[in-house]
Amino acid sequence: MADIIHLLPDSVANQIAAGEVIQRPASVIKELVENAVDAKSTLIEVIVRDAGKNLVQVIDNGSGMSETDVRLSCERHATSKIKSADDLFAIHTMGFRGEALASVAAIAELEIQTRRHNDEIGSLVEIKGSKFIKQEPIACKAGCKISIKNLFFNVPARRKFLKTNSTELRHIVNEFQRIALAHPEIEFSLQQDGTELLRLPRTNHRQRIIHIFGKNINQQLVEVSTQTDLIKISGFIAKPEFAKKSPGEQFFFVNKRFMRHPYFHKAVAQAYNKILPPDTLPSYFIYFSARPESVDVNIHPTKTEIKFENERAIWQILMASVRESLGKFNLVPSIDFNTDGMIDMPVASRNKEPVSPEIPVNHDYNPFNRETGRLSFNPGKDNAVRFGNWEELYKGFESETPSLQGEQKESDFPQEENAETSTSQASSPVLLNLKNKYILSPVKSGLMIIDQRRAHERILFEKFMKSIQTGSFIAQQQLYPVSLELSSSDYLLIKELAGELADFGFDIRDFGSNSILISGCPVDTDHADPVKMVESLLSEYKSTGSAFSESPREKIARNLARSSAVHYGKSLNREEMQEIIDKLFACEMPNFSPDGKIIITIIGNDDIEKRFRQGS
Repeated sequence: MADIIHLLPDSVANQIAAGEVIQRPASVIKELVENAVDAKSTLIEVIVRDAGKNLVQVIDNGSGMSETDVRLSCERHATSKIKSADDLFAIHTMGFRGEALASVAAIAELEIQTRRHNDEIGSLVEIKGSKFIKQEPIACKAGCKISIKNLFFNVPARRKFLKTNSTELRHIVNEFQRIALAHPEIEFSLQQDGTELLRLPRTNHRQRIIHIFGKNINQQLVEVSTQTDLIKISGFIAKPEFAKKSPGEQFFFVNKRFMRHPYFHKAVAQAYNKILPPDTLPSYFIYFSARPESVDVNIHPTKTEIKFENERAIWQILMASVRESLGKFNLVPSIDFNTDGMIDMPVASRNKEPVSPEIPVNHDYNPFNRETGRLSFNPGKDNAVRFGNWEELYKGFESETPSLQGEQKESDFPQEENAETSTSQASSPVLLNLKNKYILSPVKSGLMIIDQRRAHERILFEKFMKSIQTGSFIAQQQLYPVSLELSSSDYLLIKELAGELADFGFDIRDFGSNSILISGCPVDTDHADPVKMVESLLSEYKSTGSAFSESPREKIARNLARSSAVHYGKSLNREEMQEIIDKLFACEMPNFSPDGKIIITIIGNDDIEKRFRQGS
């Protein structure tokens, strides 16, 4: 029987490795930019075409490579960053696996132009699908220029599963931002189809965050700084009032490397305990500096899942650091020094015994004296005196006291027209606004309780859906257009959703520099903040992780209804409560909100009577 075990060809082995390392164009950019960082670059430019499907180009001014090095860099397990097994336990660089360029070359057309600063001539290498094409000298700038063309050209199954250009571009921007946030000392640039999306100058960590996420984030940031023998923690957290319902601005970095760490995320969440709005996440940009030998970064092909030697101790340090910053920057209730109208409480002293307060009483005061004109009694007089001359009580008050023997005034009895009014009021249901949150109304079977916000959401949702289905949605122009500065990923997201939002009555225009201008909003959203509506739509998109592919109009309508509905805490008058009830029962599904939550509940008569029987 013939042998069945054999060695895989290098091209097949490279494609298997590429499946672990290269998942989409953003993965290519991550590997190439990290290599540029390791090359001590001070300027890194990233150029993509068709969201990286046809071209990914990374240009840096780093150390460059020699003629021999550039050829070996495309071989498997070739690296300049590891010389022995011991080096794996003290990683100081970003990329070290030695498979990045070999994996990319296996599933794309690779071209490298590189020159060292001391060399007069550079080198050009071309590889296509792991097949070496050519190598020749070339005149080029010092540093390295790597071009990846036609990604997954020889793996059609992988290319078929790539998302739309807008989705892939957002992944590229997210990966680019993570590296840029970790290295503010490097200048970065990102271009898509000839348009510059980001230009980040060399600066500090705070300014780098502002350049990426906009000027508005500056007022949210609170500094975190702690240094111990175990670890050094620095960075910024956001104030509790700026917490968001969707993830996206939670960043951990260790030794200038982005990482995901759910365990440490719980430490930050614990520090914010009881001061965050419900169902929200705090934003944070936290940088760890630890000894390389105490960190294991080689447990995942993308090196984003990292293990620490003393995770439990670091968890405690991180939580204490965040809590300290929240308290240090007055993010807890402060003392109110406004004492106008307040009782002046004396300060107790150990050397002074407390004395009971004395209330001055005039025992000679006569309440029946006509000169005083007051009606009370004098506790200093005996009962015989006080009750013996009781006739004196009403002397002088005859004109003010109604006659007991005379007829009542006409106004004491309802007239004929008032009778009709009282009858109509008695026939209309009694409505009560409980805690400015619930509408209470008696019904035949008991007491009906309606959640006013959820009811309004259902009313608006069905109205928005009918308007969009019939094409009768009317845009309401803003008297004063509102500008909104977004992060690069959110800006791309708004451009992707522009068509759907326009159908709902949004008039959103490009304002340049990752900013938009909101000139019009849908009808029935008068009291809603346009900025908050757009931010809520973005949060919904990022939390669901899909481009409203299942039912885009329904999801947008639900979000608009949630943003525009009456809020808890708003007092409703009788007419407003009656209008909500009438419109709610005219809906197709009055019992549940668009999110599937209960709107109406009824406490039965039997339950009410049972409660009183239990108390008797």
